[in-house]
Amino acid sequence: MEGSQAVAETVGFCRPEVICAYPISPQTHIVEALSALVKSGRLAPCEFVNVESEFAAMSVAIGASAAGARAYTATASQGLLYMVEALYNASGLGLPIVMTVANRAIGAPINIWNDHSDAMSQRDSGWIQLYAETNQEAADLHIQAFKIAEELSLPVMVCMDGFILTHAYERVDLPSQEQVDAFLPPFVPRQVLDPAEPVSIGAMVGPEAFTEVRYLAHARQMAALELIPLIAIDFEKAFGRVSGGLIRTYRTEDAETIVVALGSVLGTIKDVVDEQRDRGVKIGVVGITSFRPFPLDAVRQALGHAKRVVVLEKALAVGIGGIVSANVRMALSGIHLHGYTVIAGLGGRPITKASLHRLVADATADRLHPLTFLDLNQDLIERELRRAQRTRRSGPSAENMLRDLAAGGVV
Repeated sequence: MEGSQAVAETVGFCRPEVICAYPISPQTHIVEALSALVKSGRLAPCEFVNVESEFAAMSVAIGASAAGARAYTATASQGLLYMVEALYNASGLGLPIVMTVANRAIGAPINIWNDHSDAMSQRDSGWIQLYAETNQEAADLHIQAFKIAEELSLPVMVCMDGFILTHAYERVDLPSQEQVDAFLPPFVPRQVLDPAEPVSIGAMVGPEAFTEVRYLAHARQMAALELIPLIAIDFEKAFGRVSGGLIRTYRTEDAETIVVALGSVLGTIKDVVDEQRDRGVKIGVVGITSFRPFPLDAVRQALGHAKRVVVLEKALAVGIGGIVSANVRMALSGIHLHGYTVIAGLGGRPITKASLHRLVADATADRLHPLTFLDLNQDLIERELRRAQRTRRSGPSAENMLRDLAAGGVV
């Protein structure tokens, strides 16, 4: 089935009581399918709330969760940015909302294809972030996400690559309602708004206590580092397959070169690792499932014996380079090895096996620059830079480069 349908079916098995959504590609199929399940009566009692914006979607989720309901929503790209203020409110109030982020690039210029810019922009918002490699894992992570969120009273994003996963058809082992009910108990909120016992939440906190408030938010994330692996173990026992956790290693035991990545690109990287192994290259891959909280100790243990680490990431911190790699470097503090950051797949550009093989060859020979842009069209960039030097009214770069490509001016 389609990845979006698998997620919708699985979320339905988790018995949400309020689903609020505003459609934005590529998450639309998820909430469309859930609306059909609500309309059919299968999810009763569940209220599906059509809202006028993504900000409203998160605001409704906050209200529902604060009132004691199991709340769910989904978004992507500009929609995630539109709800930023409410994102911080949800985590600051400690509300266990689960949200699917169908990862997509953010503009301008407009781009509807996949990269991780949207979720990465909210890495410090206080939400737990879990990244799925496959549609099976995307479905499985939602079951675990509700349990993690409700045990810690923290919101959780489940990030799955837009179109690459959401619109891809794969074999998915869906659980039964009985299995999910046995694994995920009914929601019992830690804090709830009750007219019989009125309280204020989110009220003003001044300098005398705000540091302590933020520290407790950090402490709950650190508690998640302990809880996430335990829930993954419980999930394996209950459902018979490995899914979730903090990180996943592949052929790293004797690897001299290790590639680190998140999301669906891990499947392609594993294929390249297998082919490189057949050629005698000692290479492996570490997939990060939990990006927030970031598993410093687990990453350090997985990478510490390597000679070089290549962090391949589908987002760019403009002005500095890598986002994931900055966290990896923190994990490897004091360990001397060659470290490289590779920016790839921005705006949905394919990350091919051929490009990865060339990348591995350069990495193992230590020919990579510390910051590398995979498959960067340097001729196209230089043409636009020359245009900008010729005239101060050179026009928007994105449109100029598209015209150059259409005219065949550059390869």
